[in-house]
Amino acid sequence: MTEWHHRLSDAHLHVDLYPAATRTAMLEQAWADGVEAIVAVSMDLASSKINRELSLRYPGRILPVYGYHPEQVIPDRKAHAALLSWIRQRAADGERFAIGEVGLPYYKRTSAAAAGETLSLKPYIELLESFIGLAGELKRPIALHAVYEDAETVCDLLEKHQVEKAHFHWFKGPPQTINRMMASGYYLSVTPDVAYEPEIQSLVTRYPLELMMTETDGPWPFEGPYTGQATCPGMTADVVRHIARLKGIGETEAATRTRDNLRSFYGI
Repeated sequence: MTEWHHRLSDAHLHVDLYPAATRTAMLEQAWADGVEAIVAVSMDLASSKINRELSLRYPGRILPVYGYHPEQVIPDRKAHAALLSWIRQRAADGERFAIGEVGLPYYKRTSAAAAGETLSLKPYIELLESFIGLAGELKRPIALHAVYEDAETVCDLLEKHQVEKAHFHWFKGPPQTINRMMASGYYLSVTPDVAYEPEIQSLVTRYPLELMMTETDGPWPFEGPYTGQATCPGMTADVVRHIARLKGIGETEAATRTRDNLRSFYGI
């Protein structure tokens, strides 16, 4: 293992979605692989509670991120209020955390359209705005699921609520949106699909290194050279290699800069 392998970081991981029986082994392997910091994003209140417990078990290594993933059915008012109240209590108790994973249901909407159905965005935008407003209120970073045309709507809401610490995970979008995000100083994170997706390779070439992090979005599986492999945080080593190649820099610099970016952005 080279020196830079001890500087890895995973800016977007669904730790709670790994089977409970294998979760600890997965994390211990991540530390052994040189992963220093993990940002554990949540799906809902139950997910948030699991990630909070994991962060308490691994202080300084896991930062929990609380929210409601948009590629789901909208929560009812009671569940929504309970999640917001629980998050505010965490802030009142002085705990470290960020807001997320929140955003808009691009994939759910496109799947509905392919089936000849229409998915109304209005309730999803209202849900998202409640979390962006909360991030502004609590002055916390926010982890976003927003790609292609959805990213423009999200940028509008971030500006409306004056939320500057925004992280777009696994982002894809047109040049004008990329330019807007760069001008606003929004961060993005790169997944292992940089190994085989020209769109992501082009994005890495274009986006500033000082606004870039590495992620896996595990346990989501990847294709190309990773077909059939279980996704784990140690795969960020490959992401670092590809960032270094595309940016024309050394692997040590790529690992160090992306790790430092994560630590600075999320305060871990």
